[in-house]
Amino acid sequence: MGDVNETSSNPATPPISCPPSQFHSPSLSRSPLLSPADHIQPANKTPKSSTPNRIRTPRFITPLGSPIRRALQLTRLDPHDAWLPITESRNGNAYYAAFHTLCSGIGIQALVLPVAFTILGWTWGIINLTVAFIWQLYTLYLLVQLHESTETGMRYSRYLQLCSATFGDKLAKWLALFPIMYLSGGTCVALIIIGGSTSRMFFNVVCGGTCTVQPPTTVEWFLIFTSAAVLLSQLPNLNSIAGVSLVGAVTAIGYCTLIWIVSVVEGRMPGVSYNPVKGDTEVTRIFDVLNALGIIAFAFRGHNLILEIQATMPSDEKHPSRVPMWRGVKVSYTLIAMCLFPLAIGGYWAYGQKIPSNGGMLTALFAFHGQDTSRFILGLTSLFVIINAVSSFQIYGMPMFDDMESLFVKKKKQPLPWWLRAVFRAMFGYGCFFVAVAIPFLGSLAGLIGGIALPVTLAYPCFMWLKIKKPKVFSPTWWLNWVLGVLGMALSGVLIAAGLYVIIDTGIEVSFFKPQ
Repeated sequence: MGDVNETSSNPATPPISCPPSQFHSPSLSRSPLLSPADHIQPANKTPKSSTPNRIRTPRFITPLGSPIRRALQLTRLDPHDAWLPITESRNGNAYYAAFHTLCSGIGIQALVLPVAFTILGWTWGIINLTVAFIWQLYTLYLLVQLHESTETGMRYSRYLQLCSATFGDKLAKWLALFPIMYLSGGTCVALIIIGGSTSRMFFNVVCGGTCTVQPPTTVEWFLIFTSAAVLLSQLPNLNSIAGVSLVGAVTAIGYCTLIWIVSVVEGRMPGVSYNPVKGDTEVTRIFDVLNALGIIAFAFRGHNLILEIQATMPSDEKHPSRVPMWRGVKVSYTLIAMCLFPLAIGGYWAYGQKIPSNGGMLTALFAFHGQDTSRFILGLTSLFVIINAVSSFQIYGMPMFDDMESLFVKKKKQPLPWWLRAVFRAMFGYGCFFVAVAIPFLGSLAGLIGGIALPVTLAYPCFMWLKIKKPKVFSPTWWLNWVLGVLGMALSGVLIAAGLYVIIDTGIEVSFFKPQ
């Protein structure tokens, strides 16, 4: 005890540097963590030097679990979390969680929901949309509960970490590495395409037919959007972009609401029909239904970011992070439901089978109401889409930033310099720009690749819950998670098959370096 008291009165200099706000926090989640070589010095041992090279106080002990178990788990923690953008700041709260979840949960893919209704019809369209919403909300709840373990005292701050802890490193990489990379990097590429294309639409709306200025080309619009996204990506960590996510959430709600309200107020299109579209052959009809189910499933996104968002919160025994996280999720998904269901139902009511399959509600707004809707509404809608795309780029790019920076941190055992962080993020942003320009037909493969990534949302959380929580065999919870997990994997398989069929049947217009 004498040594501990002496150390408490003369705090030892930590062997690694970190932000002061994290070093002095009573929570492990805000502190640089101990490496396997670090240990507590015996009380009767005198330090060999005035600047000890090991931390001697128990202030970095994990807040989860009993004191004895916490002491035993010290060597299992990652010492680099205090330097990485996802876990660098642990000052998040329920409001930040709601902002991030809402910004990442609503996207342009929601605007094509009425297309699914043209195949499924009113009844099955609403039933499938409701079931999908409840299903993905349940798996999101599982991820929130699995973020921290009261048994081991560990916090799983990244989706791949939880997969590795559940399935093992090798199997986790096979199952989850590519889907997670696609859901982050692939989404950023799609956001550049959407943001650049909508910027061109915004320019045409604002300029009208009176502009004499030569408009930028499509590639130049992509470059302008990417430059704005890269500039904003210099914010250091996930907590620092909470304001950006708030703006992204507000604009997402804004353009979703504007589009469905304008469509409903303008009334149904002449000759609108609600009879489900049926293909010529039985095989075509089956794959059309599968394609519609895929549209509904892909409308829900962001599960690959839930653990990362929760990692920005402090956590201890009395105030675990799952409580404010779930509070934020409930608020955000209430708002998401208030956007998606009116979009799907109102859009199908207004346009029926005339809804464009490419672009959905946004294309329909400009195609059918471009002349009788004020330029202010059209321009504001386009501007909201652009701002939301720039904001979403930040949160979807954050796992990639974290992964790139972790390579440097683990090798050099020190935080990344600010200038190198700027270089890394610029490289990622302009790398996505290159892919968007070089492979503009990437959207044609979205169904196939999306089917591969679907288990991240609908299946893996159920299997991870079964493996970690070990519910009683044949109990209702056991059955529920097994059924949902197997159904999620089966749905993924049939959507992959449907994606391949569409590619083979309709073909892909391959045009490298020729974005439209």
